[in-house]
Amino acid sequence: MAETLTFNSDRDIVDPADVPKRRLSTGTEIPAIGLGTFGSDKYGPQEIAAAVVGAAEVGYRHFDCASVYGNEDFIGPALSKIVEMGISREELWITSKVWNDKHGPGQVIESAKQSLRDLKLEYLDLYLVHWPFPNSHGKGVDVHSRDPHATSYIHEAYMRTWEQMEQLYNEGLVKHIGTSNMTLPKITRVVRDARIKPHANELELHPHFQQPELFSYCVDNNIVPIGYSPIGSPSRPERDRTPDDTVDIEDPVIVQIAERLDVHPAVVCVKWAVQRGQIPIPFSVKRPQYVSILKTIVSEPLTDTEMAAIAGIDKNNRLIKGHVFLWKENQTWHDLWDLNGDITPA
Repeated sequence: MAETLTFNSDRDIVDPADVPKRRLSTGTEIPAIGLGTFGSDKYGPQEIAAAVVGAAEVGYRHFDCASVYGNEDFIGPALSKIVEMGISREELWITSKVWNDKHGPGQVIESAKQSLRDLKLEYLDLYLVHWPFPNSHGKGVDVHSRDPHATSYIHEAYMRTWEQMEQLYNEGLVKHIGTSNMTLPKITRVVRDARIKPHANELELHPHFQQPELFSYCVDNNIVPIGYSPIGSPSRPERDRTPDDTVDIEDPVIVQIAERLDVHPAVVCVKWAVQRGQIPIPFSVKRPQYVSILKTIVSEPLTDTEMAAIAGIDKNNRLIKGHVFLWKENQTWHDLWDLNGDITPA
């Protein structure tokens, strides 16, 4: 199995113009790959901020942030440094998200403004509702942690949160708004009732968890799918690990393609995601890794046979299970995801 290669600095750089784009319902284009900034419990904000600058140096223009990651005040100076390097703000795509404890009246607005202050920006390109319910948790909690104020998904409450998202859009503080961690029963209700439909939906997507029905719904409704954990989230918190989890980068199909391309299997997962039509947001603080990913994205595409082979290894293996967002005793994480085709009741 090939390892990720280290490139000389002059050869590291990818022309951002060569990176594929996706067109949103507004007509605006978004880079078809971004760099995630969730360091889990393993990477500090200084490391992540340095990676943002390094990634911009080699051609990344899309960065996926969130208030709950606890590092936007470090990423803000990094973005300022990027602009000082000669990359205009208009060339960048910056996403952030409102956390679960800020869904109340006025709180979405203030949370967005705080992210703008921390990120040192006048506007966000995309702002997402991080999870579809106001259930929060502390940093580093285990799988048994519960927010005493947790509730099930209540559509009327979510739409009040969404109205604040629409207000942010109308005021120009955010250029696009979207959802995250939704299920098909939830997002169809939001699309039905929203004055401004979601422009994007961020969801877990990788070769062993392809979510074909939800993915197709997004595409059919002009909602750009943004895929987190595109390589199977090897750095995910311990609370999201279970014995039944599978490992995408060890799948024989992925490994065989990686050997043909002489790249790490993780790169194949991201390359597949871009070709399939979602926007992957891999996380890495290591320059050889994020360079290798970007260089492979702009190289020769996977063959139709390889794309079909990867489509055939979907195992419906959700990795980010969300146990800590459950709202009553004797539940399993399955209750969060509406597996019976309807919203799980309170």
